[in-house]
Amino acid sequence: MNQIDLQGRTAVVTGGAQGLGRAVAERLVASGAKVSLWDVDADLVKQTASHIGGAFEVVDQTDFAAVQQAVSATEQRLGGIDILVVNAGIAGANATVADYPLDEWKRIIDINLNGVFHCCKAVVPGMIARDYGRIVNVASIAGKEGNPNAAAYSASKAGVIALTKSLGKETANKNIAVNCVTPAAARTRIFEQMQQSHIDYMLSRIPRGRFLELGEAAAMVAWLVSAENTFTTGAVFDLSGGRATY
Repeated sequence: MNQIDLQGRTAVVTGGAQGLGRAVAERLVASGAKVSLWDVDADLVKQTASHIGGAFEVVDQTDFAAVQQAVSATEQRLGGIDILVVNAGIAGANATVADYPLDEWKRIIDINLNGVFHCCKAVVPGMIARDYGRIVNVASIAGKEGNPNAAAYSASKAGVIALTKSLGKETANKNIAVNCVTPAAARTRIFEQMQQSHIDYMLSRIPRGRFLELGEAAAMVAWLVSAENTFTTGAVFDLSGGRATY
């Protein structure tokens, strides 16, 4: 494993209790960062934080006031937030647009898009004040291409891509980099929310013929949040195993 130097940096990883978020958090800790895991699952995030040597906050990112409180608590405990990885999200139900439940659509958009907005909105002012910050938002290949029977998820992740580009331009005159990654599917608990036919569809679309490994995603994120990334901002980094063509 290449060593990324994050000594002296404070990082927040949302959805850090498990899956891709945990893998990223472990990589950041290994690189020397102080890491706070933000997650809605109180028991699991406490357990994960203890295991990897990080702090934690129990926070629902759909609640902006709760996100603001988590920012204050993290800064009091670890110092100003230098790195933000907004990873928390859900897959939601699989259904056609015509049959998609309205409440489920709103729930997915609220968690996957509004939640990312809340985290960025709460953390960015401190980064601007300190003239340093690195943000990575976790989108999805579905946000580029749109998956059938997953319109809400696809639309939410497309929104994350556009939000990232807008924020990257707004902060481009600062020492702040805002980028996003677009993973193909990885074997995490999010698969439990999906029909097997949808999982099979996603695998069939990946030219490498396998799902993403969590460590592969963590490696890319670790560089994007490092001080070495001094120029690239508002960009989308592919983790789709060859599926994406742009």
